[in-house]
Amino acid sequence: MTWDAVAELPRDTPLVLPLGSGYNLDLLADQLSNPPRIGLLPPFPFGWRGSGLEVPDPIFTQYIVNLMDSLRDDGFTRVYCLAPQGLDPQSSFIVQNSASILRQPHPSLYEAQTFLPPDSERGKVILIPIGHTEQHGYHLPLSVDTIIINSIAQGTSAKVPTRSWAMPVMPYGVSTHRSSFAATLNAGGRAFEDFWIAVIDVLVARGFDRFYLMSGHGGNTSFLVNIVKYAGERHRRIFCATAFLHTSGRIGAEALDKYRTSKIGGMGHAGELETSYMLHLRPDLCQMERVVDETDFVATPDYYMDWIEGGSLVANPPWDDDTKTGAYGAGSHATAEKGRLWLEAAINEKADHVEQIHEQHERREQRRDAGYGLWGKFK
Repeated sequence: MTWDAVAELPRDTPLVLPLGSGYNLDLLADQLSNPPRIGLLPPFPFGWRGSGLEVPDPIFTQYIVNLMDSLRDDGFTRVYCLAPQGLDPQSSFIVQNSASILRQPHPSLYEAQTFLPPDSERGKVILIPIGHTEQHGYHLPLSVDTIIINSIAQGTSAKVPTRSWAMPVMPYGVSTHRSSFAATLNAGGRAFEDFWIAVIDVLVARGFDRFYLMSGHGGNTSFLVNIVKYAGERHRRIFCATAFLHTSGRIGAEALDKYRTSKIGGMGHAGELETSYMLHLRPDLCQMERVVDETDFVATPDYYMDWIEGGSLVANPPWDDDTKTGAYGAGSHATAEKGRLWLEAAINEKADHVEQIHEQHERREQRRDAGYGLWGKFK
C-alpha cells in the first residue's frame, strides 16, 4: 500500500504486527471477529524468546511497543502484535501488553528456522540488512527500503558466498519525521541502538567477529554509526562497520553519475534511484501513473537533499516544509534498466566492502597478536 491509501483507512481497521511468519490467517480473522479488512504488517524476524536469536526482554519490548505506538499516533485504535503461543507468558512483553497481543500456536515452519548464522559461517562477514516501513510518495509502497536492501544483501552473499553470510532483513528502522505522513513507523533511536547492540552481543558470544550493518533507509544512518562505535568499544577484537546507505560509495557514486538523468535533488527519496530499483525488482508494486516529481527542497550551499547528501550542515526540519506528496526527487526519470545497473553497482560495492572488512580485521589481528603498542602491555 501507499501512505495515502493507509491514511484513508477507517481508524478501527485492525493492524497486526506478526512476530515471524507462517501463522493461520483464517484463525487470525476469527480472533479479530472477522472484520471487513485486516492490515498485516511485515513480519518482525527475530529477537523474542524462541526465535533463534533472542535479545533481552526489555530491549525487544521497547522496539515493538514503539512501532505499535507509531500506528496509534496515526489514530488507529486496534493495533496488535501476533505472537507465537510458545512465547513465555511471564515475559515482560506479554505481561505489559496483554491487551494488544494475539496468540497462536507456534507455526511448525517457523520452529525449524534459526536466524543465528550456523557455526560453520564463523570467519565470514555477517551481513545485517536493515530496511524500513515508511511512506514513499504516491507511486511506491511502504516496503521500498526493505525490498532494496534485502536484494542487495542477498546479491552480495551470492557474489561472495565464501566471504559473507546474510541475515534476514529487518523491515523496521527509525523515522524521526514519522508524524508527517501516515504509515511511517518509528522504532525510536535509542530502542534501535539498544536492539542492534544486543544482536551483536549475541553473535559475538557465538564466535562471530566481522559484521556489516547495511541500511536501505537514511533515517537509520546516524544511529548505525553510534551502534558501530558502541560495538567496537564493547568488543575490542571484532570489526563492525556500516556505510551511508547503498550505491553511495566510490563504486555506487560513479554508477549514479553515469546513468542518472535528473539533476541534483532528483534522488532524495522516492525519486529516480529508488523508483528505478523498484521498477527492476517489483514493478507490480509501482504505480507510475501516480508519480509526482518534487524537487523544491529549501536548499542552500551546505544543506540540500539528494541520494548522496551534500554540505556540512546536518539538520532535521519537518518534511512538510519540502514535500506535499512524500517524495523528494524525480521519480518520472526512473527506468527498470537503470534499476538493474544500479543494483549491480550496489552489489559490487558491498562485495568490495566485505573484502575491506576482512582485510581490516585480519591486519589488525596480526598487530594485536604481535603485541603492537599497548596490545603488548595488556596481552
